[in-house]
Amino acid sequence: MENYYAAIDIGASSGRLMLANIRGGRLKLEEIHRFGNGMIRRGGHLIWDVDALFAEILSGLKKCADMGKIPVSAGIDTWAVDFVLLGKDGERLGDCVAYRDSRTDGCDALLNGRMDEAELYRRTGIAKQPFNTVYQLTALRRDCPDILENARDLLLVPEYLTYLLTGERRHEYTNAATTGLVGAVSRDWDDDIIAAAGIPRRIFGEVSQPGTGAGRLTKVVRERVGFDCAVTLPCTHDTASAVMAAPIDSETLFLSSGTWSLLGAELRTPILTEESRAGGLTNEGGYGGTYRYLKNIMGLWMIQSIRREFNNRFTFSEIAALAEDNGGFPSRVDVTNGRFLSPDSMTDEIKTACLETNQPVPETAGELAFCVYASLAACYAETAAQIERLTGGEYGKIAVIGGGSRDALLNRLTAEETGKTVVTGRAEATAMGNAATQMIAAGEISGADELREMVV
Repeated sequence: MENYYAAIDIGASSGRLMLANIRGGRLKLEEIHRFGNGMIRRGGHLIWDVDALFAEILSGLKKCADMGKIPVSAGIDTWAVDFVLLGKDGERLGDCVAYRDSRTDGCDALLNGRMDEAELYRRTGIAKQPFNTVYQLTALRRDCPDILENARDLLLVPEYLTYLLTGERRHEYTNAATTGLVGAVSRDWDDDIIAAAGIPRRIFGEVSQPGTGAGRLTKVVRERVGFDCAVTLPCTHDTASAVMAAPIDSETLFLSSGTWSLLGAELRTPILTEESRAGGLTNEGGYGGTYRYLKNIMGLWMIQSIRREFNNRFTFSEIAALAEDNGGFPSRVDVTNGRFLSPDSMTDEIKTACLETNQPVPETAGELAFCVYASLAACYAETAAQIERLTGGEYGKIAVIGGGSRDALLNRLTAEETGKTVVTGRAEATAMGNAATQMIAAGEISGADELREMVV
């Protein structure tokens, strides 16, 4: 009898429930349910509709029952840094505000007066981003102190969705490590940072490693979906799950290519130097005591935004073809600049950036798209060189995983700019890593090394 594992993988624009099993020594995935996701505006903020996301999870699990393919275990991964707060009775306090919301404006200065950025980096290894959880909590302390006063638990998004499934309140390491509140060496909450930020210590519980059990489905959920199963914490940070299933080794960088581009190397020790901080490199916790030493780059979010602003009249393939037709367009922008995080108009922001740097201003969808593609590839080359310098390693290959692995134009430009061999991994690497963590916990796979052999 085959054992099925439900990998629930939710990104910023869509989510999916995939059933995984092992057949013929290979990890196989079957898509059971796919659904949309996106930020909405409510109460003056950009938020995630976590209730709608949970309803989609239940729908996917119900489909498993309808197909007669009952998973022995389920696990949830999502993006990082965003959270909900629970009150004393387990109720959610307020909305789940999204990382692209502007509420954190000025919060870096507020925290800097209590603990400066260099000290934060030395402790956590996490590069400064305006949306880091530590800044979101600083914003909450400034704007809504009563919510913090009444809070008893903080749960990051995948932890909250897991709580809705099982009633268990658990913190998982790979996602917690992105918050700017976890020590890079200790792999646990840093009490000094929490105190400096003025955040109640009581809202942070024990940090669990991926593969830890998180209970079973509640009675209410069992009745909704028609079965019971265990719930396991995978690497709940989607990039951590994806890198588990990336075809990498000590000479290969990974590039998780999607809404965000995350280019980096898998290391055994963090790099906490001032040069690393100044270069914008971050140390995110990974599976099995590893670190993903990487840079956050704006990614295909910029292409998604351009497409939306042209009223979605082009498919992504058509956008790429238009970019290819405009391959001689010379202008480039800094795709790590926060101006592209959540502009009112991405096309206008790109045009303004080109105008400010005395470059030709892109006007058509093709010119805009090629400008972004070429800028991404140039940034990848610069980042790869940074990583080689700071790690002392030499990397001859880049393994591209995620949805961007299918983007032939971007992969070609990446190879040309970096001078490295570009290999493509699985578009659904995140779901594979999620399921594999569950399988390792169940004893069906020995570890990440065996997984990488299975997915090559």
